Amino acid sequence: MPPGQGGAVHYGGSHHGISLPNQTIYVNNLNDKLSKDILRRELYVLFSQFGSILDIVAMKTPKMRGQAFIVFQDIRAASIALSKLQDFEFYGKRLRIAYGRSKSDAVAKEEGTFVPRHKRKAGEGNAASARPKKVVSVAGAPAPVAAKGSSTAASSAPAAAAAPPPPAEPEVEDQPPNKLLFLSNLPVEITEIMLQTLFKQFPGLDEVRMVPGKPGIAFVEFGNETQSAQAKDTLQGFKLTPTNAMRITFAKQS
Repeated sequence: MPPGQGGAVHYGGSHHGISLPNQTIYVNNLNDKLSKDILRRELYVLFSQFGSILDIVAMKTPKMRGQAFIVFQDIRAASIALSKLQDFEFYGKRLRIAYGRSKSDAVAKEEGTFVPRHKRKAGEGNAASARPKKVVSVAGAPAPVAAKGSSTAASSAPAAAAAPPPPAEPEVEDQPPNKLLFLSNLPVEITEIMLQTLFKQFPGLDEVRMVPGKPGIAFVEFGNETQSAQAKDTLQGFKLTPTNAMRITFAKQS
């Protein structure tokens, strides 16, 4: 099941109170004016800097509006994200984050303990007989990514291996440190708002500029070179999607 579709995370009970640290974090007070697809992409960009994400669930039902569940591959990443982004301003609203109160389906699938929901309700079988093959799904920002390790992925592996690799992008020569950063290897669906969400965690952000008619590149300007260098060092190679590792250099000054 693609990440975030069809209720890939199953929870019960209230989210008030204290929950034990686990791989799933519950985020609320989200801006409910964003579409589901945009919200999932933005959450991926914001949270994936702390670790690999297995799943993101954000639904627009009356009960789930303004809320999302983000499932990390490990507890440490979830804990760091919770700590760093608690009260973070996201689309004009401050995030409220807590640990999820029960194990997500995505984690259960990865551990091999997943039992389909209808069997849980009917009490049929047991975890051993219902255990599927180990599945690890990665939530890509622009579009759902098929679970790795599935039979489809396995059967297409030889064909993928035979395909010629994409042409390498020319290396961009780095310039002396200055306040303006040049970003390359960006996915075509990236927006200024997405980049602002990613870079505004660093002090001194002045402006994010896309280049009309030239997808895949952007400029980010800070107040001084110390601030830009901090962002450059931290986000160098950051994956905006599973296939797009962002390249950051100091921009050429005119």
